[in-house]
Amino acid sequence: MGDVVVLPADAPRRVELERRGWPVVARSFGAQLDGDAVERERLRSLVDRAGLPVRALDVADVDAVLALDVATVGHYPGSVATRHEPFDRERATPSATRRGFGVWSGDDLVAMTFVDLLVGDDGAAAGLAAGSASAETDVTVVAVGHRGRGIGTAVKAASVLALLDAGVTRFRTGGSADNPAIIAANTALGYVRDEEWVTLEAGAL
Repeated sequence: MGDVVVLPADAPRRVELERRGWPVVARSFGAQLDGDAVERERLRSLVDRAGLPVRALDVADVDAVLALDVATVGHYPGSVATRHEPFDRERATPSATRRGFGVWSGDDLVAMTFVDLLVGDDGAAAGLAAGSASAETDVTVVAVGHRGRGIGTAVKAASVLALLDAGVTRFRTGGSADNPAIIAANTALGYVRDEEWVTLEAGAL
């Protein structure tokens, strides 16, 4: 791999780099969902539609989280802007500021999403209802044999509903523009794309 640069899609530097022979090798995006725009009943129906138990993850689930991460770590499309680094035990452990949600089939964790919280000065991580916070999705993934069933959408919907009830007022997410599943999930939840990024690589032609 040659030198790699990630830029906003409309950045002037992109034109210069492409003129110099740096092709776009990947595209990514950011999107936002404001709390007051959430359609709660719609999201609840998306959770119910999964037909499997969906719940918040806790410290007892870390081994299951790590197992699903190992099984799917090479499945993320895109380039450096959307690369997923394998979880260690710390990142796989839910906390007051890092919430995890999962979908279960029997004893198997078949989908998960982790969300990092950014709490304002007037709120505390363990009691968000007293203040306000933003939530940034770190990762959402579904086991291979369970894809295409709305399970990824369900687990993201469950995370939004739970965090909305906890006092989160703004949700951010993103991913590869070459990942139609996550784009469809975000659209179903009501996220609005507001950032477009390109990854350019020297010598990729």
